[in-house]
Amino acid sequence: MPTNQFQRMVFALLTVIVTVHAYVFYSLYVVNGNTLMEVTGESSVIKAINAQGGIMLCGRMVPIWAVILIEFVLAFLLESVMGSPCSFKLAYKVFDPKSTHPVMFECAIICATVGLMCPAMSFIAAWLYYPYYMGFNLATLLANWLKLVCYNFPFAFFTQLFFIQPLIRTVFKAIFRKNTAEQAEAEAVSA
Repeated sequence: MPTNQFQRMVFALLTVIVTVHAYVFYSLYVVNGNTLMEVTGESSVIKAINAQGGIMLCGRMVPIWAVILIEFVLAFLLESVMGSPCSFKLAYKVFDPKSTHPVMFECAIICATVGLMCPAMSFIAAWLYYPYYMGFNLATLLANWLKLVCYNFPFAFFTQLFFIQPLIRTVFKAIFRKNTAEQAEAEAVSA
């Protein structure tokens, strides 16, 4: 998988592109879709979002593309600074990559990433989507954060483990096929 800083950034970028779209869709359609349609009286979620003028973010209505862009930037920064480096270190503490089957080691990295990123991004979302029009209360913020973690963690775990990461790894291998072949050849020569 990624062997240098550039490849790690590309891998994080690919992951965040797919993940942010999946979570915005999940949050708007699956978790909040019925509420949005009931409040606005519309027959579909996208019509409900358009009828209310966008999504409430930081106490203001913003278009859905702005929500995706903001979450993309925040998720990429968090993944680059905390998610990737820390998840590898956590997986490395439990498993030795040299003696552990690569699939098991990758699964450990994915689980560690979800364990770190889900609470962190849910905390950021609790701030972004907090109902500021009602005033600020720390207990409400923490309750919203816990609710978001409970909604997002199962979705994050299963989608990352069984859909998103296998897809991203396949795309990554296709992009860096030449580098991967050269690395495998160098390893074969040194062995």
